[in-house]
Amino acid sequence: MYFTDRGIEELSNRRGGEDVTLGWLAEKLAEFVDDNPDFEIAIERFATWLARDDEAEDDD
Repeated sequence: MYFTDRGIEELSNRRGGEDVTLGWLAEKLAEFVDDNPDFEIAIERFATWLARDDEAEDDD
């Protein structure tokens, strides 16, 4: 188990039943980067990955 799996599991357990918008998620990611600038590159990569996730489906 990766260290991050615990955080993902906690997120799922605590908030997994909630509906959120991608706009809300983008705001939360921006807040996180404001508070934790050392993670800016990782969050940027994650956000880009989420934004482009459907491109693989478009190629089929």
